[in-house]
Amino acid sequence: MFSEQDRDNIAWFWRNYLKSKTPWLFVVLGMITIQGVVYQQFLSLTEDGLRVIFDSGAMSDLIEVCAIVFGLFTTRAIISYLIPRLSVRLASDAVMKLRRDLIDHLMTLDLAFFERTQSGEIILRLVNQAQGLSLFVGQATVNAVRDAATVIIVSGYLIYKSPLLFTAALIILPTILLLLQHVSAKIKEVQATSENAMGAYMTGIDEMSSGMRTVKIAGQEPIERERLVEATKNLRKLSIRLQSAQAVVVPAIDMMAAFVYVLLIGGGGYMVLSGSFGLDGAGIIAYLLGLVLVFDPARSLASFFAKLQANLIILNGVRSLHREKPTIFDRENAHTDFNTDGDIVLENVRFSYDRKHPLFDDLSMRFEGGKVTAIVGATGSGKTTVLSLLTRLYDVEHGQVTIDGTPITDLKIKNWRSSFSVVAQDIVIFNSSLKDNIRYVRPDASDEEVRAAAEAAEIAELMDARGDKPLGPKGSQLSGGQKQRIAIARAFLRASPILLLDEATSALDQKTEDKVKHALNRLSKGKTTLIVAHRLSAITHADWIYVLDAGKVVEQGTHKDLLAQAGLYAGMYGAQKKSYR
Repeated sequence: MFSEQDRDNIAWFWRNYLKSKTPWLFVVLGMITIQGVVYQQFLSLTEDGLRVIFDSGAMSDLIEVCAIVFGLFTTRAIISYLIPRLSVRLASDAVMKLRRDLIDHLMTLDLAFFERTQSGEIILRLVNQAQGLSLFVGQATVNAVRDAATVIIVSGYLIYKSPLLFTAALIILPTILLLLQHVSAKIKEVQATSENAMGAYMTGIDEMSSGMRTVKIAGQEPIERERLVEATKNLRKLSIRLQSAQAVVVPAIDMMAAFVYVLLIGGGGYMVLSGSFGLDGAGIIAYLLGLVLVFDPARSLASFFAKLQANLIILNGVRSLHREKPTIFDRENAHTDFNTDGDIVLENVRFSYDRKHPLFDDLSMRFEGGKVTAIVGATGSGKTTVLSLLTRLYDVEHGQVTIDGTPITDLKIKNWRSSFSVVAQDIVIFNSSLKDNIRYVRPDASDEEVRAAAEAAEIAELMDARGDKPLGPKGSQLSGGQKQRIAIARAFLRASPILLLDEATSALDQKTEDKVKHALNRLSKGKTTLIVAHRLSAITHADWIYVLDAGKVVEQGTHKDLLAQAGLYAGMYGAQKKSYR
């Protein structure tokens, strides 16, 4: 019923999230035990009450039995209220810690993980699966322990009353175990498929929501609807298959229980009639009532084990995030101090997203400290990837990247990345105020500093107009140019010694671009500045320009030198110049 991986996952969850709560778990277990004892005492008192009715007929004895039974069930009712309150709190605390650990772990993972993993899968793990585990551990598992305690305690009493009858009842046990083993494999298979389908479904919703502008303009609403409806139908089929696999357990056990009841009624009746087995009418009635008290929780327990298989898949899905290991991390003895004014050099670098097709092979570039260096080239030539390697979003496969002769892999990642201010083409805007979006890169910045940055980026007027109004999901209430100016304002606010501009003015009109270019020139003064641009008019002032083509440096020099070479750069510049006329 449990694979090696299942046992390992259960041990991991217990060790990290439940073991510390052992004292409280013992309190819950104690209350559950009391509930089981209440049922056992109820059987004993029922048998006594029946004898009072059948034999002595004393009303006072009957009243006493009824009063004790009422007291017992009042006690059980109080405990039944306390157990879920406490167990849900314990489970919620455990899952909160699990979610916190997952979030902490996610923050350590490389950019490559997020680029290859669907957003729906991450949401599924953090939201649906974590919540499902909380409900299962806090409610279903506690109820199962209660049912198990009831079965054990009441069975012990029944064995004490008649070992022979109880042995006859156990005739169905092997059949139940075989049934559970058969159903378990089926449930795990369907649940795993269902979880994958749910992750893909969530990703589809995210893609549809993010791309709604394109969907509307292209008039593709029917296609999006059909895609999501088809995914919904698939989830429905999987849900029905899962419920069908689980549903067979309870009625099968009911049929087996019916067989046992018939066997015990016949056999128990014979034992009472014969008079040689120490059982009377009250005893056999109480015994049959005891079997009801055993079979009902036993049936629930069997249903729990069926659902457990599905939750083991969920647990494995949650833990799969923990199994992801970062490949970019601080090396032993990495240091924090380095010369931010030094030259940044790529030496014989090899890198690939797909190992069969390397993007860079023996690439060498130098970015002089305190100067402006530009990288230009066609789409896919590797311009933005160079910036990713410099900031250690990816590590090179061969060669090295250094600053002032020190390999950047010998530096603390946090300190190295804090030396960069970045204005990238993929701008992240949060659903908060414009001021808060600028302050994101420096949470401790004063209002005066934020305003100065906004003014430098030509967006202060919009910031004043919007006030504290949120900008919408992913900045949906802003134009592309406004988003880009927020990114530029962040760069002004962060004011790090190395400035990376990745298509920093691509979404600006000519008039605004001229204003922002002057501001960026002021910002880059005295800093090591790297510019990636398609629009060559934005980099004519650069101290040095690299021209990339298919991952190789094909030309380099100043703007004037490259025009004189009459090569690829000169051709690109001439073509763009004509388009401006």
